[in-house]
Amino acid sequence: MTESSIRFTFGESSLGQVLVAAGDKGISAILFGKDRSSLRDELMDYLPDARLASKPSDLGEVVEKVIGLIEAPKTRPDLRLDLQGSEFERRVWALLLEIPAGETTSYGAIAKKLGGAATAQEVAAACAANRHAVAIPCHRVLKADGSISGYRWGVARKRALLAREALR
Repeated sequence: MTESSIRFTFGESSLGQVLVAAGDKGISAILFGKDRSSLRDELMDYLPDARLASKPSDLGEVVEKVIGLIEAPKTRPDLRLDLQGSEFERRVWALLLEIPAGETTSYGAIAKKLGGAATAQEVAAACAANRHAVAIPCHRVLKADGSISGYRWGVARKRALLAREALR
């Protein structure tokens, strides 16, 4: 694997620290966390072969757009995402992008749209593999009974995002 250069910076949202990382192909990660150190460690785990360079001024406009997605979720800024995942994961993420703010669906409904032998559990795993918080809205996917299940950035954040979207 070729070493790539990834620029990253941090932002502060009402739901905590946000790390935004980007390379030549677009945004490679949007992560929520408690502190900058753990977010940087998480990024390094995802991209172990990348050369990381902190470039806050270079990504300022992108961070503003990401914070906008958190604070005003009905807006859909144009963000170029570098989606690294399996073909199945990318198909799931494409369907998630079709879910409007303020609406939800179930893991099973996404699996049904995919056809074939896709299961709700496989869809949930694809959601868990998403490293583009809020830009790929996996928080809009619920259990079949409408209850909130896990969210890689915490169930409290998922509830807050859904409540915010319902109000706007």
